[in-house]
Amino acid sequence: MIKNDVQFFEAEDEPLYLPMSLSISTSLIRFAEQSDEDVAVSEKSSDEIEVNSRESLFGEAVAPTPPPETVWSTLITGWKGFSQLEIADNYSSPQHFSKAKLRTELSRTGRFNENIKWKISGRFDYDAAYDLSDFYPSAVRHDQRYQFFVRENYLDVSAGDFDFRVGRQHVIWGEMVGLFFADVVSARDMREFLLPTFDIMRIPQWAVRAEYSKNDTHAEVLWIPAPTIDESGKPGADFYPGPLRGMASFVGEDRSGRNIGNSNYGFRLSQLIRGWDISAFYYHSLDVAPTFYRVSALTEPLVFQPRHDEIDQVGATVTKDFGTVVFKGEMVYTDGRKFNVMTPAAINGLAKQNTLDYALGLDFNLPAETRLNLQFYQRVFFSYNPTGFTDRVENGASILLNGKLWRNVEAQALLIHSLNRNDWMFRPRLTWNFERNWRAAVGADIFGGQSTGFFGRFEHNDRAYTELRYSF
Repeated sequence: MIKNDVQFFEAEDEPLYLPMSLSISTSLIRFAEQSDEDVAVSEKSSDEIEVNSRESLFGEAVAPTPPPETVWSTLITGWKGFSQLEIADNYSSPQHFSKAKLRTELSRTGRFNENIKWKISGRFDYDAAYDLSDFYPSAVRHDQRYQFFVRENYLDVSAGDFDFRVGRQHVIWGEMVGLFFADVVSARDMREFLLPTFDIMRIPQWAVRAEYSKNDTHAEVLWIPAPTIDESGKPGADFYPGPLRGMASFVGEDRSGRNIGNSNYGFRLSQLIRGWDISAFYYHSLDVAPTFYRVSALTEPLVFQPRHDEIDQVGATVTKDFGTVVFKGEMVYTDGRKFNVMTPAAINGLAKQNTLDYALGLDFNLPAETRLNLQFYQRVFFSYNPTGFTDRVENGASILLNGKLWRNVEAQALLIHSLNRNDWMFRPRLTWNFERNWRAAVGADIFGGQSTGFFGRFEHNDRAYTELRYSF
């Protein structure tokens, strides 16, 4: 089975997280929610506009600087966040109640002065399904019953054309609406595969980041001393990513590479040229996604261990707005990654195969508040080993349609399909914003294809779900 190198696709608030393994990369559509209160530019002072322009480098808005006597009071006031209840039932055989999770996240941002700001945030998840049912192995129940997540917690310092951020932070390099090709820095929580929302799946990194901006040029340098890697879960979970599900066993994950001796580092350079937003990057890292090493002899029952190897990635992104249509593209070349193969002589059941991933997408704004996203993506294997689980060139496509049915009701449908084989995922969803700050949703996650396909291996994990979210 090939390694779970992952990508993201998000529809509205629903991310799709697609490994470029058996079915190449995925597409991720994200519809950003508009703020309920807009601040007119004419009401801002020139100092506020300058500060906000610096903050836009990191993609976040910042509250106005409080008076000196209230700086410390902001530590206990002005919290934002959400609380979300998620219930899901796997209706495929064997049918089982799979989730009754309550997520609560809190965050706060503020300033010590006009050049120094901070953010603190955290989230706690509790899933009652693992207390109400003994369907899952004890290791899975212990791993997914509850968890506290340290989210973004950092300090920002501005100095002229330079900005510095130190602490736990999201580093988003991908420009593709829906795809996570170039966003190679973030780790992800894969214990529910690609089904949770995008903001929930992404795991921040402890990092030191420096950025320089001048006119239409932007440069960024990044150092991650102790990398954070994907949360893959435990064997026996619905979406455990190990190869040959049902035919192999697994030992504990080797996470020993997470130390300062295996620091991640990289840089990115961006330039705006006649409306074309172009960037290029290099990134050396401990791979966030696991590679499954065979640790048993071929004559014995197959046993695998997930490990994380060092890889190097070079990539580029491009974005161009053509009125009601937005074109986006990303490309990433990866060196050092290994994939599972069936060659008996292959050491650990793996073969090193460098890959080139690229994606092209068009996002259309249609009448009646409707959006359509179309994407084509491809992976090319170098030093191709034909005993693997993919073709030399893997192709895929996605389509997402989202629109309003009534004033507060939205419907969407997302289909991601391999173009090489029968391997697909379909996600219909209906969302009702019934009160300010309140949202309810119902939907389904449906998989199809062969048992060796990236989606098909989860064919018996089709599920229906409902969500209730309060934001504050």
